[in-house]
Amino acid sequence: MALIPLNKGVNPTSRDGGRNRAPLLQDGRDGHRQYSTTADDNALINQIMLTDKSHDHPYEVPSLAVTQILQTIEAILSRFTKPDIHDGTLVPGALVPAAIHADSLEHEKALHANLSTLHDSFDVPNTVFNAIQCELMSKSLQREDANKTAMDILDIVQHYDWDEKVVLALGAFAIKDGEFWLLAQQYTTNPLAKAVGQLKQLHEILERAGTSLKPKFDAYNNLVRVIFKVTRTIVHLQEIHNDPHLSPEVKATAATAHIPTAVYWTIRAIIVAASQLLGITGSEPEYVTEAWELSSLAHKLENIFNHLEEILDRLHQLIQKNKDEDAFNAIARILETPHIDNSKPLKVLFYKDDQPALYDCYNKKRVDIDVLKRKVVILFITDLDVIHENEYMIVQQMYLEKQHNPTRPESQYEVVWLPITDVWTDAKYQQFEMLRNNIEWYTVFHPSVVSPIMVRYIRDPRKWNFAKKPLLVVMDPQGKIVHKNAVHMMCIWGSIAFPFTSQKERMLWEEETWRIELLADALDQNLYTWITDRKYICLYGGEDIEWIRNFTKAARNVAREAGIQLELLYVGKSKAKEKVVKNIISIIQAEKLSHTLEVNLIWFFWIRLESMWQSKGQILSEQSRTQTDHLKSDRIMQGIISMLSFGSSDRGWAVIALGSADMSKANGEHMLRSLREYNNWKIRPTEIGFTPALNEYLEGVHKQAPHHCTNLILPATGIMPETVACAECGRLMERFSMFRCCTD
Repeated sequence: MALIPLNKGVNPTSRDGGRNRAPLLQDGRDGHRQYSTTADDNALINQIMLTDKSHDHPYEVPSLAVTQILQTIEAILSRFTKPDIHDGTLVPGALVPAAIHADSLEHEKALHANLSTLHDSFDVPNTVFNAIQCELMSKSLQREDANKTAMDILDIVQHYDWDEKVVLALGAFAIKDGEFWLLAQQYTTNPLAKAVGQLKQLHEILERAGTSLKPKFDAYNNLVRVIFKVTRTIVHLQEIHNDPHLSPEVKATAATAHIPTAVYWTIRAIIVAASQLLGITGSEPEYVTEAWELSSLAHKLENIFNHLEEILDRLHQLIQKNKDEDAFNAIARILETPHIDNSKPLKVLFYKDDQPALYDCYNKKRVDIDVLKRKVVILFITDLDVIHENEYMIVQQMYLEKQHNPTRPESQYEVVWLPITDVWTDAKYQQFEMLRNNIEWYTVFHPSVVSPIMVRYIRDPRKWNFAKKPLLVVMDPQGKIVHKNAVHMMCIWGSIAFPFTSQKERMLWEEETWRIELLADALDQNLYTWITDRKYICLYGGEDIEWIRNFTKAARNVAREAGIQLELLYVGKSKAKEKVVKNIISIIQAEKLSHTLEVNLIWFFWIRLESMWQSKGQILSEQSRTQTDHLKSDRIMQGIISMLSFGSSDRGWAVIALGSADMSKANGEHMLRSLREYNNWKIRPTEIGFTPALNEYLEGVHKQAPHHCTNLILPATGIMPETVACAECGRLMERFSMFRCCTD
């Protein structure tokens, strides 16, 4: 059974007065018609609307304690102390199915708890109850049409709001229902109840209750159960509609146009239930409705309930959405505005009632957020696969350095690991605890410390934009978020980047130039000495061992002829297979071809270059909308692109530089040819210097080359420009997508 929506111009009312009312349900004659009205329907609707005068108060109508009355009605209709009926005798203390709920100790306790919270003196309109009871009982005896009786009851409650109307009608009925079952409960133990029961022929009723009347009792109980469900939903809907704090959007969704419709049919059902109660308890078979008729009416009300419940569910979802949005905005305000210290932002991030929210993984104990007060806090946000991430190794290395030098200014920060995953299972909780035992910084005591709204903020693309790749979000001692992902600046500069702010990152890039110190940093213990001794440094890579042999031999020959000191350092390639790299390193070392980085440092060399791409690219993107032009004109960025292009290929490549002076860089073929043809340009180094002369010759070699093929593999996260110019020829490169899985 569906509800009929309001006609245009008809508006339901609430307690505020001055408003019209909504239409009723259509009659059950055609249960398949939905949301349509006939002339009869419209006439009925108009008739019902005329009974409502809640907007017109000729006298002061006292406020009705709807919630308290409804709770009391629930206790009566649940009948959780009703005796069992067995073979025509009463079994005191036994339980039988109640009208509203199946037997449940928990529900009984809940009902007792609800009743204990109620005031004994809340106002009940006894005169209204009495008037409704008279209508219910007298009209049932007179076999009057249910529609007319419903209209008469609506006329009695005409000055009450719609939820009050139905609660009053149900309350009047519940009193009669409760009186019967109270008498049945005390019939065998209380002399007064026994005397009254004898006059009411209770023994005969109870004898038949377990036999011929059982289907009717069952149908009656089911109908009362559905009546209460619909009534409770109507009250909830009206409460939402009357809440002054809710937005117009929510109130519009409340669809109170359907409430008067539901009220009418609920009162109709109450009338039928009252007639059934009268027939059963009065031993009057002519008043007992057939079970199938009650079931049909219960089915009709069940449809009404389902429809109202759908509306209520949508409302709750919308209300929850608004609450979540308010909470989200509150978090945003706290995290995005300055404070005296970081206490308030930390409480937003980590909250666990009054219990300490954090866990000290080094000392293996639970700690309060006060351990982070007035400190630089690095929030290490990851999923549970963190141990395999590059960022984990970077944080691990940074924290080890901090522990070795705890008093220096650059060590005055704390790391807190925030594990974020879509769904927490028992297996994931176990994984979290295992990981927690393997780190030495702070983490949350339990993942629930980070609220779902906070997780939403962390994931929001407009905020911290966490997806899969780990983030290192930095909060300063005043609680301000000063960097949304400082991992790249940490990877490039280490502790020099302290306090890890975006401003510090920009300042470091402004002071930086494209030089061998930036490219190689202190990856090899000999680098600093070589730079200090003014030696030429050659970084080279690739996986072609024959090219490596030929190149290192040619480079040493040229260095000897040119009279320069040259040190060669093998740095491999990006994302190389460990087995291949180890094999090449062993050959280089065995044949004493050059110095080599350790395998783990080769990995770090290329990860650091990717961080340069991300960090420098982000700075450039903030400076101008035309990012491509900046990529072309920025010398550091061009150098980074060249190195990443070299690292994306298996072929050889080399970079030669003297300290902070100009660099020479080329792919392996061009560099080897230029060195082998040193006799063609050996005069120029004495005139302009070795690297300028080599660059000059390389330019000619490049022009003579018939073709080239350069790849550039970039990480999928962070900046991704629409176009990138080739590091060798300057033409725009074609763009492809690549997916890679490597378990080596």
